[in-house]
Amino acid sequence: MTDHDSIRRSIVDASRYIGAKGLNSGTSGNISVRVATGMLITPTGIAPEKLDPASIVDMTLDGDWAGTSRPSSEWNMHAAIYQVFPQANAIVHAHPDHCVALSCLREALPPFHYMIASFGGDDVRCSDYEPFGTAELAQAAVRALAGRNTCLLANHGMIAFGPDLAAAVTRTEKLETLARQYMLARTIGRPVMLTDAELAVVKNRYKTYGQQGREL
Repeated sequence: MTDHDSIRRSIVDASRYIGAKGLNSGTSGNISVRVATGMLITPTGIAPEKLDPASIVDMTLDGDWAGTSRPSSEWNMHAAIYQVFPQANAIVHAHPDHCVALSCLREALPPFHYMIASFGGDDVRCSDYEPFGTAELAQAAVRALAGRNTCLLANHGMIAFGPDLAAAVTRTEKLETLARQYMLARTIGRPVMLTDAELAVVKNRYKTYGQQGREL
C-alpha cells in the first residue's frame, strides 16, 4: 500500500466519522490532506457511506486533476489555505448545526470559554459572506483564518485545519461543542467573557498542555 492509498483510506474514514457524529448531512462538507503534488480531496456529490478510496481526488493546488471523480466544489478554499498556511496539512470543512446557526448571525465565537484560545486567538472569527465554491469564498476564509486554525463561514458552516487529519477532525468537533455551549449560555443570560490577561495565561499554559513528562 502506498502513502497515497493510506491517506485516501483515512479521508474516507474521517468523512464517515464526521457524518456519524452529525457534523455533516448528506453530501455536505469536504476533507483534504496535503501531499507533495498538491492535495487529496473528497469528490463532489458523493455521500460518506458511498465513498471509497478510489473516489478521492488527487489534484494540484492550481486545480488540475485526473480520474473519474470530480473534486469537491470547495477545492478552491482548500487550495488557498494550503498556499497561505504552511502549517496546514489537513483540512475539514463541515456544516454542524450550531456552527451554522452562529454563522448565520455572522458573529464570531467570543472568548466565553478558555478553550477558544486553542484555535489560535482570542476568538473564532466569522468570515465575510461569499457564494459557495468560489475563489471569493476561499479568500474570505483565508482572511478569517489569519492567526487562527479554525473559522466560521458566514451563512454556511465552518472550516478547520491541522498538522494532520486527526487534529483537523478534533478541532471541528471541539468548535461545534463550544458553539453549542455558547448558544446555550446565551439562552439563559449574558456570558461573561475572559479578559485579555486571563486569555494570556491560558495561551501560555497551552504551550505545554497535553505533553507528557515532568514540568520544568
